[in-house]
Order: sequence, then C-alpha cells, then structure tokens
Amino acid sequence: MTRLLQPVLAGVVAAVVGFASSFAVVLAGLRAVGADQRQAASGLLALCVASGVVAVWLGLRQRVPIVGAWSTPGAALLVATGTVEGGFPVAVGAFVVSGLLLTAAGLFPVLGRWIAAVPTSIAGAMLAGVLLNLCVAPVRALAEIPLMAGPVVLTWALLSRFARKWAIPAALLVAVAAIALTGPGLGAVDVRPVLEVTVPSWSAQAMVSVALPLFLVTMASQNVPGMAVLAGYGYRPPLRGILVSTGLASTLGAPLGGHAVNLAAISAALSAGPDADPDPARRWIASVSSGVAMIVLGIGSGLATALVLLSPPPLVEAVAGLALLGALVSAIASAVADPGGREAAAVTFVVTASGLTLLGVGAAFWGLVAGGLMTLLHRRARPPSRTPADEAPVDGTGSDTGADKEGPDVDEEGSGADERGPDTSQPVRPAGRTG
Repeated sequence: MTRLLQPVLAGVVAAVVGFASSFAVVLAGLRAVGADQRQAASGLLALCVASGVVAVWLGLRQRVPIVGAWSTPGAALLVATGTVEGGFPVAVGAFVVSGLLLTAAGLFPVLGRWIAAVPTSIAGAMLAGVLLNLCVAPVRALAEIPLMAGPVVLTWALLSRFARKWAIPAALLVAVAAIALTGPGLGAVDVRPVLEVTVPSWSAQAMVSVALPLFLVTMASQNVPGMAVLAGYGYRPPLRGILVSTGLASTLGAPLGGHAVNLAAISAALSAGPDADPDPARRWIASVSSGVAMIVLGIGSGLATALVLLSPPPLVEAVAGLALLGALVSAIASAVADPGGREAAAVTFVVTASGLTLLGVGAAFWGLVAGGLMTLLHRRARPPSRTPADEAPVDGTGSDTGADKEGPDVDEEGSGADERGPDTSQPVRPAGRTG
C-alpha cells in the first residue's frame, strides 16, 4: 500500500497542476468562438473526462506513464481566431474534423510524415504568433486593474523562481481571492456540472481557419513534445495508438464542446519522472491516477466557469497569459533555431500575430501560407554554392549526407519504436527542466 502512495499522489498533483494552470485558457478559447456559459462549462467537463479516460486506457494497456491533456495552445488559437461565422455549432464542426485528422494521422503514417515535413521554424513561428496576444495580457491587466492584477503577477514571479510548477496554480488562487473580495459572489450563478450537446455545423471557412490550424498546433506543440518528454525518461510507446486514442476522444468530445485532446507535454514529466516512483516500470500508476483525478476535477467545471464569468476579463486573460509564457518561449526558440529559416519564420510570426482575416479565413492559416511561400522562394533563390571540397564527396555516394527534413521522423508505426515499457539499458535521465 505504501508503494502505491507515491505514484498515486504524483498523478493527483499532475492533474491538479495541469487543470489549474490552463483551464482559464480553455474557457477563454471556447467563449471566443461563440460558446455561452453552459456550452463552455460542458466543453471543459468533456475535455477533463476525455483526457482522463485516455490516460487511464493507455496507462493500463501499455504500462507506460502516458498522460492525456487538452490542447492549451489550441485553446489559445481559438482566442486568436475569435468569433466564427455561423457561431459555436460551426466551431464544433471544426473540432470534429480536427479530431478526425488526429485519428487519421495515427491510422495513415503518410499523414504523419506530411506534418513532419512542415519546417519546425514555421510551426514554431505560427504558434508564437497565436500566443503573443494572450501573453501580453498581464501587461494590459496591470495597466487597467493594477490592484487585482498586481498581486497575481507578483505571486507568479516569485513562485516561478522558487516553486515553478506551483506558480500558475498559486497565481490563480490569488485571482480567485481577488474575485471573492470584489465580486458579487457565486449565489447568482449555477455551479453544477453541465453537459450540453451542440449539433455540429459545417463551413469550409471554419475547416481552413480553425480545424486545420488546430490540428497542426496540437500535433506540433503537444503530441511531438509529449513524445520527446517520454523519450527523455526512457519510454518510447508507439505514437500510432496515442494518436488514434486522442483523436477518437477529441471527435467524441467535440459535440459536448471539447476542442482537442492530446498527449500531455509539461505535466507528463510529473508522472514520468523519478519523483513519481523510483522504479520506471511502476510510473504508469501515476498516469492512471492522474487520469482518474482529471475526471473528478471535471465535476468542478461549472464552478471554474462561474469564477471566470464573475472576474473582470483582463484578470482572466492575465492568468491565461502567464500560463502560456513558457509555451511562447519554446515557440520562439523553435522559430529562430535554424538561421536559414529565420526570415520565413519572421514572416509567419508577423502575419499570424496580425490577426488578419482574409476571405473569412483566420491569420494562423495565412501565416502558414506566407511562411511556406517564403521558404520555397528562398530555397529557389539560394542555390548551394560549390566549393573544392564538394568535388570529392566524403561518403563516396556523390550526394549530401545532411537531411533536409526539419520535423520528427514518423515511421510506419508512427513513432519509430515499439517498446511497451522504459528503456532500461541505460540510466533514465530527464531531458531537461520541463516545468
């Protein structure tokens, strides 16, 4: 019993941190694309249950600490997209299509290879452009409501130095205290859990401006980094099963308002690391308990929605922006990592951050298009210069041995490995601080 306590507690902590750190972003995204209070609360509940079920199912089936989560960058994309023509039903239709694309990426490896072919710099720049507006929200909040936003930002800044994983939950608690002291109270709102079915509608514009960018953002900023975190701790589960499971969960949860379910990235380290259990073969218990805890937290989705509705909008956006700063840093670093792709990345970032809407299609899509065209233009305009060393290939094959592909390699199984448990041939070490 004592041996079970450590991984179970680690899983509960992972669920609480993951929920508290980003549920405000999810609610802001759903409200931005037209959801009312009940639809947003239903969407949050659906995401909690769907991600929890995915974690329990994959953890028990593969005996690997695989943690399910909602797509926080995807929710930020919804904030940047704003109101969709046709209202929330059209947005739900886009959620369904995005879930089907995630499923297809698992069933058809060629789709995964197409995603991998998108330059990392372009994907990072698009995500950075999507996140920028939310990440400057704390600055706006300090100017508009300094007495409420000041303590929130100060709490985050101090704990990000001394207890990073608790920085956002603690900032959220300070925000809740500010709301309780200045707001009208919860008596006027319904805090019970809600399930509200929204019949999907379909729009070509929503497919291009919501479904496709949501799929790309979820793959590039959640599933790929999530697999990297697991690999850093010695686990290499097949990506195919993860994509199919999360894709089906996303598709089934969409009519209830959930936008996307995926592999956890940052919170995955709390279940996959040595703090969960000294024995790597037992850490899957932490991911299963995390899934159960996430389902339980979903029961509080009505209360979470009520708190967001009662708070001043700048305060909610400030908490969401603080939660996304780490993602913004990672996206910018990814965008500028390749010197040869920086101009195309800059164009992608500027177009995406502009909020441009053209032909009813949002800025994220046009950012990808602009960055892709710049990449093609510069590759055609800059033929490789030959040097004397080029006349005698080192490998004797007459071709350059460097790979031009910038994304992760996805093989026929979708991951490049079939192991069902940790690689114990060498010491398991974390890949770096993940928060």
